[in-house]
Amino acid sequence: MTVATAPGKVVLCGEYAVLNSAPAVCMATDRRARVTVTNFRGDWHRVRAPGYSAVEGRFVDDGDTVSWLQGADEFRIVDAVWRAVGWHGKGHLSMDLDTRAFVDDVSGEKTGLGSSAALSVALVAALSESSDVLDSAMRAHSEFQHGLGSGADIATSVTGGLIEYRMDDTMVLPLRWPEGLSYRLIWTGQPADTRTKLARLEQAGRRTSADALMSAAERMATAWRSSRTVMREYPRYIDALREFSVDHDLGIFDAGHDQLATAAAAAGLVYKPCGAGGGDVGILLGLSDGQLDDFVAATVASRCHLLECTLDTNGVELERH
Repeated sequence: MTVATAPGKVVLCGEYAVLNSAPAVCMATDRRARVTVTNFRGDWHRVRAPGYSAVEGRFVDDGDTVSWLQGADEFRIVDAVWRAVGWHGKGHLSMDLDTRAFVDDVSGEKTGLGSSAALSVALVAALSESSDVLDSAMRAHSEFQHGLGSGADIATSVTGGLIEYRMDDTMVLPLRWPEGLSYRLIWTGQPADTRTKLARLEQAGRRTSADALMSAAERMATAWRSSRTVMREYPRYIDALREFSVDHDLGIFDAGHDQLATAAAAAGLVYKPCGAGGGDVGILLGLSDGQLDDFVAATVASRCHLLECTLDTNGVELERH
């Protein structure tokens, strides 16, 4: 039996701009996807995903063609990973996929912490029995997303911790969390469809606000590297992200993000949506845990709720039994 786990992610800056060669800064979270692979006495490979689908996936692979007997629609991500890894072992496998850590306990909705990327990374690691999976996981997840996305979520799940990522050369630079900088992750209660937003962005074409956001992302990445000017640089970045959202009709600050960002700024804090926005998760930043907790109690609780997860310094991990 092989077990692999991989962390989710939060995009701290560089969302959308990363698609145009700007840097993104991301943090791994301790919400992890877990994949268990065992030998299976059957005539097909089996896939099960408790909490995600009641369907049991079944497929066969004759070495040239993967044919699904059932569950093809539910397990497209498994199909993409299987093709990317090129597994050629003997017999058949049973794959148990667990992404329940990424689901809100109350609503049953995904919280937007990168479950598909974390699952891709963990499944590639389990099938290849290796933690050196960046290239294979990138290929698999790109196929799953029909070529959309930057790969920042995959890089974060593989590496763990806090990273700066550039899409052009798949550059990953580990960073240190700034001393004295506190954060809270906020779940809006409304899931966002990243692929729909990326498709809309592609249709809109590149506009002037994209260049402004790229410049802001570069400054923001520099601030994270220096660890000293993060709070000071964020307001300008958020303004650029707002303008970009309006210019491309993306609704990044919808689902309560706009109100939280405004209230946080008035309180001397920083709040921004993470990733695609328009729902999912946002991050609240400040220099005092007490100030953050007071803001959450007074402002967040009535609209959204706190996500109990933190920075995970570990990337993909393998266990063999």
